[in-house]
Amino acid sequence: MSGPRLAVRALILDDRQRLLLVNAWPEGVSDLWTAPGGGVNRHTSLPDNLIREVHEETGLTVTVGAPVMVNEFHDPGGTFHQVDLYFRCTVVAGTIAQDWRDPEGVVTQRRWVTREEMALLRVKPDRLAQAAWGEGVIYDPLEPIIR
Repeated sequence: MSGPRLAVRALILDDRQRLLLVNAWPEGVSDLWTAPGGGVNRHTSLPDNLIREVHEETGLTVTVGAPVMVNEFHDPGGTFHQVDLYFRCTVVAGTIAQDWRDPEGVVTQRRWVTREEMALLRVKPDRLAQAAWGEGVIYDPLEPIIR
């Protein structure tokens, strides 16, 4: 591996201040939840990558706002190292539909959660709630990867 993988993720709060989370483990392999998003394609802007990823995973169309968190995680026993850039996003079209299918088959579940509901879930990164409902920019250095 030549360097860390770069990914973008969306922090989307609805009008009831619920955060959109996805389970990005095909076929229920894990109960881990995170914000929608994914890997960056070269020669495409970070916002354009994020708009594509959010639509693939959720069926929603978003506008991309300010960055709010940089998170990096790795596999201490392996070669995996990823840097995630989190942006505030706003839904401009679409709704979460039960019949929506991620074309890559990675995201199998989507849900809106309150901060209190999120506290009962297994989520990554650890400071996701602070980034979603807080203010300012967070740098969250090198968390170990978990499954």
